Amino acid sequence: MSLNDQIARVTDRIIERSKPLRQPYMDRMAAARDEGPNRAHLTCGNLAHAFAASNDDDKEALARGSAGNIGIITAYNDMLSAHQPFERYPELIREAARAAGGTAQVAGGVPAMCDGVTQGQAGMELSLFSRDVIAMAAGVGLSHNVFDSTVYLGVCDKIVPGLVIAAATFGYLPAVFLPAGPMTSGMSNDEKTSIRKKFAAGEIGREELLAAEMASYHGPGTCTFYGTANTNQMLMEFMGLHLPGASFVNPNTPLRDALTIEGAKRAMAISALGNEYTPVCEILDEKAFVNGIAGLMATGGSTNLLIHLLAMARAAGVVLDWEDFSDISAVVPLIARVYPNGLADVNHFHAAGGLAYMFGEMLDAGLLHDDTKTVVGTGLAQYIAEPKLINGEVVWEDGPRESLNDKILKPVSAPFQKEGGLSKLSGNLGTGVMKVSAVAEDKRIITAPARVFHDQEDVKTAFKAGEFTDDVVVVVRFQGPMANGMPELHSLTPLLTILQERGQKVALVTDGRMSGASGKVPSAIHVSPEALAGGPLAKIQDGDMITVDAINGVLETTTAGVMDRPNATADLSANGFGTGRELFEVFRRNVGPAETGASVF
Repeated sequence: MSLNDQIARVTDRIIERSKPLRQPYMDRMAAARDEGPNRAHLTCGNLAHAFAASNDDDKEALARGSAGNIGIITAYNDMLSAHQPFERYPELIREAARAAGGTAQVAGGVPAMCDGVTQGQAGMELSLFSRDVIAMAAGVGLSHNVFDSTVYLGVCDKIVPGLVIAAATFGYLPAVFLPAGPMTSGMSNDEKTSIRKKFAAGEIGREELLAAEMASYHGPGTCTFYGTANTNQMLMEFMGLHLPGASFVNPNTPLRDALTIEGAKRAMAISALGNEYTPVCEILDEKAFVNGIAGLMATGGSTNLLIHLLAMARAAGVVLDWEDFSDISAVVPLIARVYPNGLADVNHFHAAGGLAYMFGEMLDAGLLHDDTKTVVGTGLAQYIAEPKLINGEVVWEDGPRESLNDKILKPVSAPFQKEGGLSKLSGNLGTGVMKVSAVAEDKRIITAPARVFHDQEDVKTAFKAGEFTDDVVVVVRFQGPMANGMPELHSLTPLLTILQERGQKVALVTDGRMSGASGKVPSAIHVSPEALAGGPLAKIQDGDMITVDAINGVLETTTAGVMDRPNATADLSANGFGTGRELFEVFRRNVGPAETGASVF
């Protein structure tokens, strides 16, 4: 089918808007490419340092310079389940490179923090900034200029966006992203949610809560809900940086290892010394980002990507804005329901047909550009296939063209909802976004008096004191990137859900973020300009009437005289110290607004 008219219009708009940045970027990448393999320009002393620790065979191959050398950027650590499987990857990649006549070296490690560990804690104030730190750390690793191709090992919330920013910055090098895969399924999401709500209501103690959480997060791999980490994996496939079907294969399985080896082979094949040179700058074009946004909408993915995609695109000379997301959402239906948008986890989603099924449906409906470059060639049709391990080799076979569970996956012709999972909101309180895929239609419009807070802990205190007895719009401000690094406020979800289930109309409005696991409560997030930058949220007082309308895209106060008030101020001195926050003052001073990616670059 021909490309959807609106998808085509949005793409053309992005291409035109991006011209002042994209062409100079591509010119820089071409100049770097034309210099040839970077090792050719190093002195003998430089080279000796670069492979002093390698074995004799690798030294000989590196000295000749005729075979490709893969630079591995890894987010490995063994504290976090999603990244622990990467411990074994470098040796698998090295062996695959040697078998192809080349070499591979770990170019550098990048930090990988977990929002699940820091949720509601001071460390969360470093989380968003860690994305840009990761990009810079990867840049340091690749600055040695001895690599012909790259492999990136990362999974979670800020790690993949940071790695993509680095890959785009070194866009003349090919790049293959290798995931670790999700952990096997544990406690059901429905039961886990029920226990969290009981704890928030004071009905059970911490010991029971901890036991439930440990039954949910129980082994190596990504958390199994469809939050930011698994949204990242979907994006890497839709944008052509993963091998087809690689995203949701469990860790430490024969197929997972075989896909890692195959990914290393592809990194060799698409290097400038291989036969299919494909620099990542040619993959990360305007069409690839449109495909990523379409995948985000069709799956009801994490709102965090509305910030990250803006920053990732800028690194590749592509300029996105939230209007692009809104317009694509208007024509891309929601065809997947994965927790928190449904009860299924990503393992159930994968078993029901997963991304292969979605590619088939969306390509048939003209909702994706089918001619983009990927790490396996040109054309997204290759991603309709599923990897199988046959006689020790990865073979791609036709994926399912019908859903194997219509409670998890539906066709474009009969979707869960006709529009995508995200909505842009704007009005006299600024511009924000809402993840609507899990919010019931009758709860997407609310007008109620505001209760204003400057700290999420104060919201919890008010809840425990029984202060929320009527309809309410909870405003949590001074949570933007300039104020305190824009932490997620997901720990508010259980108590706000309790209010909603009591029959109260409730919404959240904040210049902070919510998790990719945001649920049933309507939440206008990423509100920009943020309060500290003089945004209108700084003028709101308790009792002001606020309308949050995800149907018509409205975020406004109807109380007269609000905009004539002076801006409120907040004591933010405590945000500057402890848990490493001192080190990030330079980020808070220089960060851009959420609507351009909340980046320091």
